[in-house]
Amino acid sequence: MTRQRGFTLLEILVAMAVLAIALAAVVGSASSHVNNLNKLYERTLAEWVAMNQVTAWQLRSEWPPAGTREGDIAMAKRDWHWRITVSNTDDASIRRLDVEVVGNNDNDAPPLSHLIAYLGRPPR
Repeated sequence: MTRQRGFTLLEILVAMAVLAIALAAVVGSASSHVNNLNKLYERTLAEWVAMNQVTAWQLRSEWPPAGTREGDIAMAKRDWHWRITVSNTDDASIRRLDVEVVGNNDNDAPPLSHLIAYLGRPPR
């Protein structure tokens, strides 16, 4: 009587369990990576919106009084809500700009971007 060689049912089940665990780990890692990429993409766009708002103030010839301004803008097929708080500094010819940006639908969410900039008084 010849004995056949091969895998037993138990060996196959153990191998399939190990493979299923490994695949679950790979899928979880890939899902986490994609989620992080989306968050980084949103934060990058929010930073650009904030920098554009600072640049717009730098290009104006007016001197902003202290206070808060808000607005909405579209960028990269998304709507963004920005808030700029202008405050005085120890130097009367410099103002501090605190810029916060959130997604337009996420006004109660924490800001995706918070940028601090300083603006010098424009020449007369």
